[in-house]
Amino acid sequence: MTSTRSLFRRAAAVVSAGAAALLLAACGGGDTTTGHDGHAAPSASASPSAPAPAGQGQHNTADAAFAKGMIPHHRQAVEMADLAPSRARSAEVKKLAEDIRKAQDPEIKTLSGWLTSWGEQVPAEGAMDHSAHGMAGMMTTDQMDKLKNASGAAFDTAFMELMIEHHEGAVAMAKTEQAQGAFPAAKTMAEAIVTSQSAEIAQMNKLLGRS
Repeated sequence: MTSTRSLFRRAAAVVSAGAAALLLAACGGGDTTTGHDGHAAPSASASPSAPAPAGQGQHNTADAAFAKGMIPHHRQAVEMADLAPSRARSAEVKKLAEDIRKAQDPEIKTLSGWLTSWGEQVPAEGAMDHSAHGMAGMMTTDQMDKLKNASGAAFDTAFMELMIEHHEGAVAMAKTEQAQGAFPAAKTMAEAIVTSQSAEIAQMNKLLGRS
């Protein structure tokens, strides 16, 4: 009888030890997947498309669309502005073109950096020659060729007329980002685009003698 009781005690001790080990393993393993409050903790293998560095906020599809659309849009504006130093007659037009280039070149780099950090594809350099032509304010190849072949006062007029249309497209895209975007820095850039390009539109209309 005594040996039987001893056997049961040993069996119970083994079962208890096994249960304790399982419990400890479960608790220990949970440290990598759950926080102390039971919520999921960050995984060591974060998704490569995880948005933005910490502290910059989350992005959504509207932010990605804004960046992907504004990059080729800005590239074309810079291409147009690069024509002015050798073709424009008006000092105001030359200054305006320089301001456009200085503002939009850095924004292209910033937008590209956001897309890369989000795991999104940055538009290829030649993208504006194809799919981007349907975008608001984008010039056609024919319009760009005519601008390249113009000079003097004819260039000044064509440049401003085309850039007004181009800017209006950018302002519309920026307003969409303001309304639908979630990434704080992108919304801030959109606000700056609306403000600066609206002012440039007013300046060009004044230079063209429009009310």
